[in-house]
Amino acid sequence: MAVGDIEARVEALGKAVAHADEKTAAFIQALSDDAVKTSGDRVLVVKGDRAFDPVTGAELPLPADAEDVINPNVMRSELDNALATLKLFSKDEKMRRDALKTLAADSDEARLPLIEKAFAAETVPELKSQLEMMRATIMLGSTNKTKRLEAAALLSASNNPNTKTSLIERLGTEADADVKVALQAALTKVQASLAWGDKLGAIFSGVSLGSILLLVALGLAITYGLMGVINMAHGELMMIGAYATYAVQGLFQKYLPGAFDWYLLGAVPVAFMASALMGAALERSVIRFLYGRPLETLLATWGISLMLQQLVRSVFGAQNVGVENPVWMSGGVQVLGNLSLPYNRLVIIGFAAAVLLAMAWLIGKTRLGLFVRGVTQNRAMASCMGVNTARIDTYAFALGSGIAGLAGCALSQIGNVGPDLGQGYIVDAFMVVVLGGVGQLAGTVYAALGLGILNKFLEGWTGAVLAKIAVLVFIIIFIQKRPQGIFAMKGRSAEA
Repeated sequence: MAVGDIEARVEALGKAVAHADEKTAAFIQALSDDAVKTSGDRVLVVKGDRAFDPVTGAELPLPADAEDVINPNVMRSELDNALATLKLFSKDEKMRRDALKTLAADSDEARLPLIEKAFAAETVPELKSQLEMMRATIMLGSTNKTKRLEAAALLSASNNPNTKTSLIERLGTEADADVKVALQAALTKVQASLAWGDKLGAIFSGVSLGSILLLVALGLAITYGLMGVINMAHGELMMIGAYATYAVQGLFQKYLPGAFDWYLLGAVPVAFMASALMGAALERSVIRFLYGRPLETLLATWGISLMLQQLVRSVFGAQNVGVENPVWMSGGVQVLGNLSLPYNRLVIIGFAAAVLLAMAWLIGKTRLGLFVRGVTQNRAMASCMGVNTARIDTYAFALGSGIAGLAGCALSQIGNVGPDLGQGYIVDAFMVVVLGGVGQLAGTVYAALGLGILNKFLEGWTGAVLAKIAVLVFIIIFIQKRPQGIFAMKGRSAEA
């Protein structure tokens, strides 16, 4: 394993791994750590300035002419695989998982006896299944026809994309007709399983995108749907929420590093309040003077959006900033071989549902919600009943702006935060509100999820750009046929 040409060393390594004991494993580790020297026909394991015999463990004098063992890249790769194979027998489950990841692409038939031994000893069902698939992949390249047939039968139950690649490669070189038929049947089953994974993945991606669109559009459903204000600065209010999250992250990193994984609990109310206060200030200083004048409102809020972007550039810089996921939002759930559900996306879907329920309760069941609905439906009558309509306008606009801040907080967990964060979502948010029906929360939900799923399915067929165009064409045609959106307003507000 230490001297000679590479082929001979690799062959010796394979034989050693097949019958490895503790001393052999320790020597392979020393080889990997570049802690082995040779002197003539003697091989020594070096620890500091001391040398030891790898067989007996006896300490020996370190010869002056001792030379380092050189491990080229090929040998290093073989050493890594050998160590991973030996770790399959570790008592530590995490170590066994890491070993399986390292050996995922290894198809050396010499390792088959150890893989089978590890398979027989494994008690964790998930790891046992991975070992079975690894064993079948190795057998696929066997010279024994029976083993190749057995491998084809085992691999037919796999839903891993790598299995499909292995079967296709083997089909191209297989000469035996019986094995070829079995491989083709296995490939057909694997492709069918992967197709289901792709469909479920597209649905999940669509729901994930829809939940983000829902968060973005919920605030707009108030400012535009209920109040009739075309707020082109809505995206910048989202941006403020995202930067507020970034600021809270920095404070936790500096002052509460031990509680960093819970910084989002502090960031959510801060993001809401930062955007809500900015929205209230905008309504009081500019927008309250432009009610009933849509063109002036559009131009004024567009100008405000540019000012807010420049303000953020001046304070935080023009470059994007990164917001880290807490540990509990990192990783994901592996449902199928080609379908993984990231925790951050799952949390955002749940967060969007919680915000929707809270907003529906606030608008439909509280005194503030009653006043908001009363003012938007009949301002004069609400004023006659003693409602301070100017204050309600501010509260409603601040609420919509605060929800935009929550959307920014959620978006910070799936991408970088920058001054133009909101520009990519403002058009989609308006489309969701208009498609769902102006002033209709239920329509906003259906439109957001529907557009998200439709967009992801079209992306798989046409690409991202054409999918966007197709969705826009669909919305234009739909609005032409049904201007009131999915859900039309009912009652006196509709007649007005």
